[in-house]
Amino acid sequence: MNKRKLAAFKKVLLQEKEVLEKQYRDLEEGNLHSSQSDFSGEMPFEEEYAASGTTTFERERDLSLSENVKDILKRVNGALDRIEEGTYGICDLCNLPIPEERLRALPYANLCISCKQKEEKASR
Repeated sequence: MNKRKLAAFKKVLLQEKEVLEKQYRDLEEGNLHSSQSDFSGEMPFEEEYAASGTTTFERERDLSLSENVKDILKRVNGALDRIEEGTYGICDLCNLPIPEERLRALPYANLCISCKQKEEKASR
């Protein structure tokens, strides 16, 4: 892969990293605020119980989203590391080039389609 294409992928990855870091901060701040909020006891029991369930659901959803963002951020950072190491665009398993179409769709991909399919079959 030539330097111009690598620079373009690096730019996309850095932009993605910035967006993901903001999403992660926003989710973490939301989790912090929701865990600090408490019920004053002024609500009837049924409403307080329902509100507590909603809060628990929202907290679990946010934690799941936060973990997903953290995972993608880790993959983006790995791709940026591979650019610096000179191994970006090379499959981690078979060492063959990852098609540019795949990298355009998923710039942090570390496996070619064939190896990714094998990995998914093995995990079933």
